[in-house]
Amino acid sequence: MNDVSSRSHAIFTVVLEQKSFGESENISTETETTTSSMITTSKFHFVDLAGSERIKKTNAQGDRLKEGIAINSELLALGNVISALGDPTKKGCHIPYRDSKL
Repeated sequence: MNDVSSRSHAIFTVVLEQKSFGESENISTETETTTSSMITTSKFHFVDLAGSERIKKTNAQGDRLKEGIAINSELLALGNVISALGDPTKKGCHIPYRDSKL
């Protein structure tokens, strides 16, 4: 938007593994035992998109103003999709994927 714009994106991924051990089980001989285990893996992606900037704050004009408006409207559409996907009360309802021109 301007020389001092703070627009940047970041993606941070966290992988969690949980290992649970079951009871010991006997295998063919009486001296050998093995412990059954189960591993549960979860992967989280944290995404920080460039936030919307107020037009008054950036003093943008012309093409930069149009670009800022377009970016802000696309971020709003993305936020609406994420909200709809994450809201358990809207399960089975319409997800507004196509509200964006991207």
